[in-house]
Amino acid sequence: MDQSKPIAEARPPIVAIVGHIDHGKSTLLDYIRKSNIVEGEAGGITQRLSAYEVLHKNATGEHRITFLDTPGHEAFRSMRSRGLEAADIAVLVVSAEEGAKPQTLEALKLLEEVKLPYIVAFTKIDKPGANLERAKMSLLENNIFLEGMGGTIPFVALSSKTGEGIPELLDLLLLTAEIEEIVSNPDAPATGLVIESYVDGKRGNTAVLVIKDGSLRSGEFIVAGAAVAPVRIMENFAGRPVKEALPGSPARVVGFSTLPQAGSVWHAVESKKEAERDAEATRTSQSEGRTWPSGPSEAGAMHVVVPLVIKTDFAGAIEAVVHEMEKLPQNEKLEVRVVARGVGPISEGDVRQAGAGEMPGVIAGFNVKVERPAQELAERLGVSIGTFDIIYKLTEWLGVEIAKRQPREHVEEKTGSARILKVFSSEKQRVVLGGRVEEGVLKEGGEVRLMRRDLELGRGEILSLQILKKVVKKVEKGTGATPVEFGAMIKTSLTPAPGDYLEAFEVVLK
Repeated sequence: MDQSKPIAEARPPIVAIVGHIDHGKSTLLDYIRKSNIVEGEAGGITQRLSAYEVLHKNATGEHRITFLDTPGHEAFRSMRSRGLEAADIAVLVVSAEEGAKPQTLEALKLLEEVKLPYIVAFTKIDKPGANLERAKMSLLENNIFLEGMGGTIPFVALSSKTGEGIPELLDLLLLTAEIEEIVSNPDAPATGLVIESYVDGKRGNTAVLVIKDGSLRSGEFIVAGAAVAPVRIMENFAGRPVKEALPGSPARVVGFSTLPQAGSVWHAVESKKEAERDAEATRTSQSEGRTWPSGPSEAGAMHVVVPLVIKTDFAGAIEAVVHEMEKLPQNEKLEVRVVARGVGPISEGDVRQAGAGEMPGVIAGFNVKVERPAQELAERLGVSIGTFDIIYKLTEWLGVEIAKRQPREHVEEKTGSARILKVFSSEKQRVVLGGRVEEGVLKEGGEVRLMRRDLELGRGEILSLQILKKVVKKVEKGTGATPVEFGAMIKTSLTPAPGDYLEAFEVVLK
């Protein structure tokens, strides 16, 4: 690689598509790419960060544009953030039917944090409920000032069904790239970001890269943190083998020594020796464990540890699963400990890790399969395995499984209260008294606390109950104006006095 005369040339822009869930991000890309991926996505939502390259023809010629499609679901915030870090420009997709929504504002906050120029694309203008002016006002109300409305943010109204407005959007992206002076040196050593990584069942550790500068060529070596890969198997976004990936392009490279971290910066070198030296210099040990609640349990309190293993198809999805886990109710008596997280199918090793604690653990799988031996071992060890292709379904299941493992203890619950009006007799641990029910119900055979103001005098058992000299099984507060009075025989060693209370209670497991 001759770097003696580096020449900066205009680079194709890398564009991140962001916005609220179901506002039409993937459908917009479908039209641009003349393909249909929406129907193949579980739940109709994008659940991974994807990169695509398109060729746009206009009056000035043919132009390449790379698009990063980011998930709109709230759980995938880290993926959206990573997509914006890799991008030069963003398209903020807003439905003309609904206007600004929660993830619209979250995406806007991320755009402001990374100071990324963006264009607003109002989608679904062909829908009966579309109201472009109302959608514009919803942005204005959230301090998004469009051109012609007191601001400088460009916008386009479009339909991903008819294609109206899409050529204008692409032209506007190219114009923005020109204004922002997006350039690179195609002869420089390639650098960029890992936007996603996963384990290919047949080919091994694989990463999807985007090239920010330089050109990546066959025969070179890639260093991404502690991961190294020879550039032998390299494919473009469509899965076709290529010998060279140009600036601004996405590329898939197979053969990493370890799975590179999604979001990490990578660079290319000429020799394996250089690559291994750089990887060793940046190698750091990373703790895989995470627990919550973060604070220690009180001394002497019941404390249960539930081992959790997370397996996903793409490395970036692990962040989303952890994000969803943090929404689950916390309990000081229960600690959910992530003992392992990784990419690929659920294996026997995963089950052993989940089942190694005092309490059988849980394995949460996202877009992965369970190997047969792993399923059989899980049944023997009592480990619960759940696999899902929609993130919120995984969250619901995980909440149920953790709730099943909550430590339980016997708790006394008050069921009724009665004021003692008169004590008729007290002998041989038998007290006969008259009272009035003020709350709940008292039952024959039930336990009671004898209370004087807020002080518990002792306890007893209701041997029998009467109302108007008629034996009954229970007495309860009446619904009318007349209070319910009763007679009772209580087994107790204490002698209560008029004005004291009987508090009925039951012991329940919670």
